[in-house]
Amino acid sequence: MKSIRVLQVESSDEQARQTIELLERVPDVRFEIQTCQTLSACEAKLAAEKFDAVLLDLSLPDSPGPTTYARVRAMAGVTPIIALVELPETELAIDAVEAGAHRYLVKGRFKDIELVRSVRSSMKNARLKFAEFDSPMFHLAQHQFLKAAQIMGLEDNLRERLMWPQRTLVVALPFRRDKYDEVETVFGYRVQHVLSQGPTKGGIRYHEEVDLGETSALAMWMTWKCAVMHLPYGGAKGGVAIDPSTLSRGEMERLTRRYTAEIFHMIGPDKDIPAPDMGTDEQVMAWVMDTYSQQVGYAVPAVVTGKPVVLGGSLGRREATGRGVTYVTQLAAQHLGISLRGASVIVQGFGNVGSNSARLLAEQGAKVIGVSDLSTGLYNPRGLDLNAVQRHVAENHHLVGFTGAEAVTNQQMLELPCDVLVPAALQNQITGANAERVQCKLIVEGANGPTTLEADEILNRRGILVVPDILANAGGVTVSYFEWVQDTQNFSWTLDEINSRLQQIMTDAFHRTLQRSLTEKIDMRTAALFEGINRVVEATLLRGLYP
Repeated sequence: MKSIRVLQVESSDEQARQTIELLERVPDVRFEIQTCQTLSACEAKLAAEKFDAVLLDLSLPDSPGPTTYARVRAMAGVTPIIALVELPETELAIDAVEAGAHRYLVKGRFKDIELVRSVRSSMKNARLKFAEFDSPMFHLAQHQFLKAAQIMGLEDNLRERLMWPQRTLVVALPFRRDKYDEVETVFGYRVQHVLSQGPTKGGIRYHEEVDLGETSALAMWMTWKCAVMHLPYGGAKGGVAIDPSTLSRGEMERLTRRYTAEIFHMIGPDKDIPAPDMGTDEQVMAWVMDTYSQQVGYAVPAVVTGKPVVLGGSLGRREATGRGVTYVTQLAAQHLGISLRGASVIVQGFGNVGSNSARLLAEQGAKVIGVSDLSTGLYNPRGLDLNAVQRHVAENHHLVGFTGAEAVTNQQMLELPCDVLVPAALQNQITGANAERVQCKLIVEGANGPTTLEADEILNRRGILVVPDILANAGGVTVSYFEWVQDTQNFSWTLDEINSRLQQIMTDAFHRTLQRSLTEKIDMRTAALFEGINRVVEATLLRGLYP
């Protein structure tokens, strides 16, 4: 659970103590609170540190008048501010709200839930106002596209069209907490990047940092990914800005069903087919399918993929992304003359993609010497006992506390010597700041956007081959395609058939991309983007512009 960093600016020791007690009473949120009593101390804190919200007493010893809010706002930037006032000072508070404060609370008259909702709501509003398309991930996706478009000489009209998603939906999404009279409102999203090649395809992500920019970036990458794999889809993505670890099973179900109802008109087996992503799983897809089916009056298994097999899910879907990573790692290692048997591998991230990648690479004879998750990294140059690691995670939910390896940080993990590095965690992990210290021969991107443009240039100059995300982690959407085909045909394939078809498609895509890279003398990411963009452009031009 991520901490919410709050700066409390309060002249009264008693009120400061009461506020801290109220925040600490809330069971599903962890607050990291710093307190100061004067405006000068507040300004010093804001200059030195970053906070998620400010609780501001509008009458301070060194600033008792109406300029308090204005001075704090000037220092706080986009950080949301909640004004705290005594009852006779409400006019001062109203002026602050009109000037941009999220809201005000009267001291001694608010409860813990009211205070927490104010903080959460102010953070959401700040993100909506300042950070939607202004997202580092979306900037990365756009700049990758623009780099490829410039090299390939893409016509300006097409460049302008493909820079942005074709359809976006933002909803303020209410759902009931387990206390029936408590209704939480969060932001939900669904983005469709391109609709020229068939229905769109993309996961649903539950994460507190989901916003329109991140969702748009993931939808754009999904477009190129489907095109590289020659799948008949455009790219889409969806999500809800919430921490799923704070939800009970009942809250998760109510949230999912309400989100599905909100995006109902955008999805469908011939329109847009969601799938699991970070923070969601087979059970969430079952709820999405059921909610959609209840609306139309009959079962529609093909509306989602990644659902339980008994509801029309496909064998092999759960490990498909990791299996695809393994296939392209084998092909890239072969190209570089590296024997995968005995090769040292480090996997950053130990969720679905990272854990399956590590296990399947080990089955091919590789020596997995490092893995990591949010809690810690594990390093053993002699090789990790992955079965023991899996048992530890099953019992403890995190890697921290495992005794069979040296503990290292996620950043240290990226810089340890190895033959193959698989970043399978979050975006922007390999950057201009650490790319010079990466000590591997091959990088295979299991995560979306783990490498920045600056890092790409450094790695390319150093001769480190990078198999990009839109190729390396496309196994998941490929087997999702298989699931959709099986659902629409009411016919099941065997696991051997699925894995064989996946390997064939991944192998074909890898060789096409490698051949373009060698022929055009460009890196693998740009080559993969060439493959994807060319296919989308061809479909777009053939369909023409209506009217």
